[in-house]
Formats: sequence, structure tokens, C-alpha cells
Amino acid sequence: MPAAAPATSKPTPERILDAAEDLFAERGYAATSLGDVADRVGIRSPSLYNHFRNKEALYAAVVDRLLTAFTAPLDELRQAPLTAEGIYRWLEITVRMHHQRPNLARLLQHAALSGSPHTDALVDRLFRPMFEPPQNSVAPNLGPVAELQPWAVMGLNNLVMSYITMAPMYRDLLGEDPLGPDAEEKQVRLIMTLAQLVLGTGEPPAQD
Repeated sequence: MPAAAPATSKPTPERILDAAEDLFAERGYAATSLGDVADRVGIRSPSLYNHFRNKEALYAAVVDRLLTAFTAPLDELRQAPLTAEGIYRWLEITVRMHHQRPNLARLLQHAALSGSPHTDALVDRLFRPMFEPPQNSVAPNLGPVAELQPWAVMGLNNLVMSYITMAPMYRDLLGEDPLGPDAEEKQVRLIMTLAQLVLGTGEPPAQD
């Protein structure tokens, strides 16, 4: 008779989502099968259908869970009067989240290069709000770079997320783990410095 699962063990649907998130981030949507997910979870493939009707539904659940976490700070930013200080705070939170949960950047890279279901919805939820002015709020005056605001958004997004996906290639050159805590602090400082150049106002929060 199999041993009972530990009381602290995650529920099966959550373990499936964890395994699927890792695999979709590693291999992309097309190269990941439900059998791969089941093997990593340690269950039989038919058992997956008790929780997710097919691979697309599983992928959608993975994406939704990631986007729910990553869009929350931006939602909070847009609900208050927009200030440079608020933008700096949101950027720092976002950079740290990507370091702590690198799978979203990796999954997005696969979606951009080889496609995946729900890519339009992903773009709408994650990126479109960054291109739209918040309601009932006045954006900081960007002066002569105002017309480049969309490119600034793309540039900062690319800096944050491509750092995560490409970081392993630079480990030997840097002489340290680019996803380690010390490197995370340096990445936060870099993004803050670049954001200050774009905004031309406010002071980034001091880094401990």
C-alpha cells in the first residue's frame, strides 16, 4: 500500500501547474506533452484529465497564474495618482519578481519565437496596460522623450526579461551567478538608473 502523502504536500492540481510551468518555460508549448508533465509530477497521464481537459487548458491555467501575480503590481500602480516614485517602486518590484519567478520571461520568449495559444490575451494583460495612460491620473512630463514612451516601455521590458532568459550565458564572464542575490541588486540599480534618465524627474529609492 503506498505511503500517505505528507500533510504539507501540495494538492495535485497545484503540483501539475508547477511542473507544467517549468516544462513550458524550458521547452515551449509545442515541445511539451502532457506525458512529460505527468512524468514530472509522478502520476499517470490519464490522471491529468481529472484536472485539465487538454494541454491548451493546462497552458492557459499556467499563463493565468503567472499573469495574475505579475500584473498585480501594475494594477496597483494604475489605481493611484501616477508619480515617478510610484513608477520606480513598480519597476523594482517587477525586476525582483522576474528574478524570483524566471519562468514567465522564459515562457514569453518561447511564445514570441515559436508561438503558443492565448498569446494575444497574454499581450493584452501583461503589456497593453503599460502603453495606455492610467485613468484619473496625470503621467509625469517626459518632455522631449514623450514621443518615445512606447519604445521606452519596450526597451525596459526587454532589458528586464531578456536579462532573465540570457543570464546563464554570462555566468562565466561575470564570475558570479547572474540570477543570484548580488546580481539582482545590480540589475535593480541598472533599471532604476535607466528609468531616471527616461523620466528625467524624481530620485530612485536608495538601495540597501
